[in-house]
Amino acid sequence: MGVLTREDYQIVFYDTPGIMNPEYELQEYMVKTAYDAIEDADAVLFLAEPFKPPATLDKKIFERVSRFNIPVILAINKVDLVEKDSLIPIISAYDKQFKFAEIVPVSALKGTNLDLMLSLIVKYLPEGEPFYPEDYMTDYNERFLASEIIREKVFAFYGEEIPYSTTVEIEEFKEREAGKDFIKAIIYVERDSQKGIIIGENGKAIKRVGLIAREEIEKQIGRKVYLELWVKVMEKWRKDRSKLHKLGYK
Repeated sequence: MGVLTREDYQIVFYDTPGIMNPEYELQEYMVKTAYDAIEDADAVLFLAEPFKPPATLDKKIFERVSRFNIPVILAINKVDLVEKDSLIPIISAYDKQFKFAEIVPVSALKGTNLDLMLSLIVKYLPEGEPFYPEDYMTDYNERFLASEIIREKVFAFYGEEIPYSTTVEIEEFKEREAGKDFIKAIIYVERDSQKGIIIGENGKAIKRVGLIAREEIEKQIGRKVYLELWVKVMEKWRKDRSKLHKLGYK
């Protein structure tokens, strides 16, 4: 959850997992989480890309979302990567699939039409007092933010297959009045071969992850940190409901 507060409005964003055809327990949890968030929302922002028309899965999503009777805004991102004329058939194809409240082409990278997108979101939100103070940004605590930063670096530094087999658990987070805060984090993988890749030759790869993650954690929480990383194997954790519960997926 993230909060954006401006002079005349406050938007509470829930960034859900992507909706897919689930193949194992973790993906089923992710899809359920996404639909639960949609059901409680005042408006839905559906993100798409301008490279191809709606897929079969998109049609299934639209059919389910239509039951909630919630305004859906289609934001077609990455329009800086295509010619304007190529957007017309993509927009037309989506328009035929679902009755969107609004359709807006944007570029998150270039900042194109982001203010317009925000104004369209506000248009469909109910009037009322702000839920949160002006300086409030998220409801997640520092432990969660630290785990997400470490997981982000795993995604950034390793190929496409291994990151989805990893998750991060903060085993210890000790704030200290004198000296650096202490964080002990465990990166779980599903196989020994993945553990070797994460650690790297002579531990070089995991040291790089730790260095970059520590610097960003310090920036986020505003304090110096001693970060200790461990890599452990937890076989088939994505497919085991009890293991998912242990790791906080509930």
